[in-house]
Amino acid sequence: MRWNPAVPPIGADNAADVLSAGMGQWAVAASPTRIRALLGSCVGVVLIDARGKVGGVAHVVLPESRGESGQPGKYADTAIPGMIADLERLLGRGPIAGRLAAKVVGGASMFQAEGSMNIGRMNGEAVARILEALRIPILASDLGGEAGRRLVLDTATGAVAIRIPGGADYTI
Repeated sequence: MRWNPAVPPIGADNAADVLSAGMGQWAVAASPTRIRALLGSCVGVVLIDARGKVGGVAHVVLPESRGESGQPGKYADTAIPGMIADLERLLGRGPIAGRLAAKVVGGASMFQAEGSMNIGRMNGEAVARILEALRIPILASDLGGEAGRRLVLDTATGAVAIRIPGGADYTI
């Protein structure tokens, strides 16, 4: 879990900072901060509150915690609620789930030996189920394939820039 209270307050007019959401972590920030993650079979869950100009990225490694509490950012079922709680703290207000929208990136099939245990696909499916249960709409997704991705969330606009190494650059 990564929550950075040193991020400039909402409305601060500072140059854009860049935070990273490492494997099994999440990061939340207010505009004009950008948040990045480098993904393979992991799924980057981007949550955006356009009105509050805040957002977050969770770098989900596995679909379910199955009672494991040591690394909540590692699992879809604990990372997403944890990131929502940090966004609420950042805004200084209660439930914001009704104001959030999501973008989902990653979930590549990175390993030939995955077979029926395609962890990228399983991560994407778990994230979709959790967001649906929380009534958070998925505005865009870029899942699957065989290549990793780099994502950068711009908290000011909610745009997610994606780069595939040796491939395309685009925005969702």
